[in-house]
Amino acid sequence: MTTLAIDIGGTKLAAALVDSNLQIRERRELPTPASKTPEALRAALQALVAPLQGQAVHVAIASTGIIREGTLLAINPLNLGGLMHFPLVQTLKELTGLPTMAVNDAQAAAWAEHHALGGEYGDMVFITVSTGVGGGVVSEGKLLTGINGLAGHLGHTLADPHGPVCGCGRVGCVEAIASGRGIAAAAEGTLAGCDAKTIFSRAGQGDEQARHLIHRSARTLARLVADVKATTDCQIVVVGGSVGLAEGYLALVEHYLAQEPLVYHVELLAAHYRHDAGLLGAALLAQGD
Repeated sequence: MTTLAIDIGGTKLAAALVDSNLQIRERRELPTPASKTPEALRAALQALVAPLQGQAVHVAIASTGIIREGTLLAINPLNLGGLMHFPLVQTLKELTGLPTMAVNDAQAAAWAEHHALGGEYGDMVFITVSTGVGGGVVSEGKLLTGINGLAGHLGHTLADPHGPVCGCGRVGCVEAIASGRGIAAAAEGTLAGCDAKTIFSRAGQGDEQARHLIHRSARTLARLVADVKATTDCQIVVVGGSVGLAEGYLALVEHYLAQEPLVYHVELLAAHYRHDAGLLGAALLAQGD
C-alpha cells in the first residue's frame, strides 16, 4: 500500500510516496506560497503532487494548524495568512481523486516517533520547536487529537505572564519565547532582524546575546517539559523541529530540566525521524498502523 504523504508547513510544502514499510520512495518540496491565499496554495499543491499521485492509493496530510473536519484552522491566525478555513481534505480529493485524510503535523510526528520507539512506551509526548512550538500526546498507546483537533498544542501554554504577546492573543505563551520566531523577536542591537538560524550561528561564535536568547528558549522548554510530565505522567519526551534539533539545544534543555524537582524529570530524546516525522506519521495513520 503506497501513501502519498504531504507535509504543509509555514515555509515549505513536502510530498513523498511512502510504502507500507515506512520507506520513502520519492520526495518533492516546494516553498509555501508567500501570498498564503487559497488559490496560491491550491496551485502549489497541484504542482507538488501531480508527478506522484498516480502511484498512490490514498493521501495523508500532515499540516500546521488545527485540522477540524478536514478544514485548516489555527490558534494563531497569523501563521496561516489568508488560509483560515481552507478546505484541505476536499482540495486534495479533487486534485488527486484519492481518499484523503488530514491531521496536525505535530500530532502526526508524535505518532511516527511513538512507532519508532517500537511500543516500548505507551505514554509519550512529542514537542517540536521550530518557527512555532507544537506537540502531540500519545496516552496508553493512542494518539490524542481532541474533539476539536486542539490536543497537543503545548506551545500555547503559559510560560511567563509578563512575557511577549503571542500571535494567538495570549500573553507569555511558550511559543512566543521558545520558538524560532520568539528567539528572533527578542533579538536587539547587532542581532536585530536576524533569524533563529543566524542567532544559533552567532552563539557558536561566542556572541553573548545570542547565547542568552538560546538559553532563554531552552529554559522555557524545560519548564514546559516539567508541566507536561505533571499533566500526563509521560514516560518519555521526544523533541524535534529545526530549533529542537539544532546542535547543543537538547543538551541545554536537559540541563535546565535537571534543575527542576526530581518528580518532574523525564527522559528526553531527539526525534528519530528528524524532519520527516510529520510525513511518516500521517502515512502511518492513513495505513491504520
